[in-house]
Parts: sequence; C-alpha cells; structure tokens
Amino acid sequence: MKKIVIAADSFKGSISSSRFADVCQAAINTAMPRCSVVKVPLGDGGEGTVDALIHALDGHEVSATVGDPLLRPIKASYGISADGSTAIIEMARASGLPLLDPEERNPMATSTFGTGQLIADAISRGCRRLLIGIGGSATNDAGIGMLTALGARFLDRDGRSVSAHGCGGDLARIDSIDLSGLDPRLADTSIIVACDVDNPFCGPSGAAHVFARQKGADDAMIATLDNAMQSFARVLARTTSTDVTDMPGAGAAGGLGGAFAAVLGASLMPGIDMVLQAVGFDRLIDGADLIITGEGRIDSQTLMGKTPHGVLTAARRRGIPVVALGGSVEHSAALDQAGFAAILSIQPGPVALSDALDPDKAARNLADTVTQIISLAKALSLR
Repeated sequence: MKKIVIAADSFKGSISSSRFADVCQAAINTAMPRCSVVKVPLGDGGEGTVDALIHALDGHEVSATVGDPLLRPIKASYGISADGSTAIIEMARASGLPLLDPEERNPMATSTFGTGQLIADAISRGCRRLLIGIGGSATNDAGIGMLTALGARFLDRDGRSVSAHGCGGDLARIDSIDLSGLDPRLADTSIIVACDVDNPFCGPSGAAHVFARQKGADDAMIATLDNAMQSFARVLARTTSTDVTDMPGAGAAGGLGGAFAAVLGASLMPGIDMVLQAVGFDRLIDGADLIITGEGRIDSQTLMGKTPHGVLTAARRRGIPVVALGGSVEHSAALDQAGFAAILSIQPGPVALSDALDPDKAARNLADTVTQIISLAKALSLR
C-alpha cells in the first residue's frame, strides 16, 4: 500500500485547505482504492491558518469580546487545541485592516489592544503555548496596545501613563516602560509568532515606511511614525536589553513583531515553518511516496515563504516528490527549478475569474486534476 500526503493552503476566495484535502482524498480513493491518504490542511500565517491548525490539533474555536483597532467592542474568535494547552490566534481578527472602513484607517489612532485581550483570554483559559499570526494589521503602534492590555505601562518624562490603550500617536511621548504589572503567567508561556516579512523595526525598510501607507498614512504621518519608532526602539533597548532596530521581522504588523520579541521573548519565524512545526509535519510525511500541495496562485512569490515551498523544503529532506497545484500558475525560471516534480493548474482552460473562484467548480477541477496525477502515477508503477 502506498502513502500520499495532501498538504495545501487554501485557494483564497474559493476552497479551504480542509476542502482541498477532502476533494483530493476522494479522487485518490476512487482511482487507487488501496492507497493510504494523510490529510494535513495548512496555512502560512495568513487567511485560513487558524482553521488549519485547529484541524491539525483536533481543537475547537472560542471567542472573546475585545476592542477592534479603534477600540470598539467586537467578538473575535481563536482556536484552542484539544488538550487545552495551545492557543492559535490571528491578530487580524482583533486588530486587522478589514475591520475598518477605508475612511477610518489611521495608524496614528489604531491600536493592538484587542490582540492583547485575546492573548489574556487564552492565558486565562490555561493556554501556555501561543501560536500567533500577525499578518493583515491595521496598526503601527509597535505593540504598545497589545502590551498595555497585558499589564505593561508606558510613561512620559513626567512618569505619567501616555494612554489607557496605546496607539501609534502615543509612541513619540514614551520615555520609559513599567513592566512590573505584566501578567505573571506570561513568564511560563511559550509564544511563537508567524512573521512573513523580514523588515526591521524602523528606518527606510521599517514598519512605517513600508507598511503604514496601506493603513491610511500620508507622507508626513509616515515620517512622524518612523521617528517615533526610532525613539521607542531606544526605550525598548534600555528596558529589555534587546535592540529591535534592525531585527528582521521586528517591523511586522507595525512593529508588533518587535514587541513580541523584546518584551515577551517570542520566537519570530516564517508562518509556514510555524505551522509545519506545530502539526509535526516531518512525522506525518514519514514513509510517503508522494505529497500533493497547492495554493490559489502559484508564481515567483510561492518561493518566498508560501505553503508549497515550505512543504517542498520538508519533503526534499526525505526525498519525497511533491506536486504543486494552483488555481492559476505563472511559471518562472526560479519556480520551475525549485524542485517540484510538477506544477499544474487545475483549470481545464481559460476561464472567467468568477468561474475560477466558484467553490464547486474549483472542487470539480481539482478532483479531475488529481485523478490525472494518479493515473500517471499508476502508469509509472506507483501502485
């Protein structure tokens, strides 16, 4: 009996990573009934990552009332593993850009306070391992909102708290940090942060200059925020002995990555690496003859920390061939030379975008493509 592992990301706007796995399994079972199929829904820290990890850890969703980026109360959900030890959190569910209307976007006013509230809720439920994705933020507060929700205080030169909640506009006034009120349970909590950019905390390639414009900043605001980030980095260094100024990934989510690393001792790693580690991917692919992976669009960006490339990297250590499937595929020399056994589009031909994104049509096209892969494998004696 042969073993095939299905380990793909979601096709954004179309089919989830779990449905991808189910469709592939059904097609394989029909074409090769005696084949063992292992389903491993994945994500790379973005959309669908919480769902994939909940599935992998046999967990469930819970929710808490938290503040959105403008501190309005919302219900935000996150996952908890079956044994209750691990929380899977997407900061965007509390502090994400999609929570704001375009005219509300203002990184001087937005806060990660709600993300801190999610962390506090998870800790109160007994979770001592946190897997946190920080993509899609609406904020550039360097994590002070999140830390404030966890008990930290940020003080001006007169020793007064700069804010009750923390936002980007408060950074320039911070002269010192009081961590004495930080939730003591954090000392016993392991935090792994999915960080899919390597931008430093501040400077020309830092949080404000690279990401703040999409969050509503103009040129003047970007300059103000970057100067404030540089000032705050010095305060952080004095307080924690960790200089995040040039730390890769510290600029993620408007400096939230730096706050996690410097104050909470979190590990920053590419999202797909966090997910593969969390699900025990190396163990799951042991003895596999083939891995089928994929994502909605496969192009040169796929090699920059996306799910198919993470899967390929793990598989090549074992000598396992990997076929990558995409809703669309744009070949490049680097992609074609990366080491995939094949890179295939599931589309039967040119289609309208609405048809490509239709979940049922995508599922049928995926099943047809997998059936062809198995037919070819059988012809090549994968029996």
